[in-house]
Amino acid sequence: MSALDKLPPAQRDAAHAALRQVIGTAAIDAVTSVSGGATSAQLFRIDAGGENYLLRIEGMPSPLRNPFQYVSLRIAAEAGIAPRLHYVDDASRVAVMDFVQRQPLGRYPGGLPALAKALGELLARLQATPTFPAFVRYPDIVARLWAHVGRTGLFAPGVLDRCNAHLARIRAAYAWDEVNSVSSHNDSLPANILFDGNRLWMIDWESAYRTDPLVDLAIVGDSLARTPELESILHRAWLGRRLDEARRARLAHVRALSLPSSQRPHAPAGSRPARRRPSMC
Repeated sequence: MSALDKLPPAQRDAAHAALRQVIGTAAIDAVTSVSGGATSAQLFRIDAGGENYLLRIEGMPSPLRNPFQYVSLRIAAEAGIAPRLHYVDDASRVAVMDFVQRQPLGRYPGGLPALAKALGELLARLQATPTFPAFVRYPDIVARLWAHVGRTGLFAPGVLDRCNAHLARIRAAYAWDEVNSVSSHNDSLPANILFDGNRLWMIDWESAYRTDPLVDLAIVGDSLARTPELESILHRAWLGRRLDEARRARLAHVRALSLPSSQRPHAPAGSRPARRRPSMC
């Protein structure tokens, strides 16, 4: 019995239909459950016909589900930013793409300075793609997620009041700019940056839609470019020059919103602890 046979019937049938579209009548040599990325999807490595594929099966959609993730994934794959996409079905929430063997980011040739430069260039390439569909303004999705935290019942009444007030101040100071919104991954943590031993890829596009160009820069900067030197390299590679004062001020607001996600413990070995940033509390 393969790992696919253990899936619920609907998911199993959708998985086999997807694989028939991709590999035809070729025999499947191996099916292996894999982990990786910051995702709740079920992932399987499929070895067939001398090729290696990643079969990705999403679970039940949440109320905050981004309905445009597969549109964004296809655009990113066509631009060579996500691994090559062979099949996607929005209805069954199944996708098949190239399987890329992950190497530790800490092994990136040239170390953290070279990695920061490559990441800045990768973000610039992403933001130059055909623009992803719009979904939710970034401050609004942060507020929705924070409201969910407040409804969990894990905090005594009044404990989060100071945090709620701080979020309200950040949102009031942040001016949304729809005209200059760009294609964004929006969850560009180290877990979603894949190094194959030669180059970088971005994976797990559930949160990808059009938003502020500084969102990905803030998340990458606070998780992988944690010194002034690395930050400068990242910014120059992304923009082609240093950030001016207006961009730096706006970046501070975006960082205040994005910091909780960027501080998940996924940084490569050798990076320094994060500098203190404004956060929700």
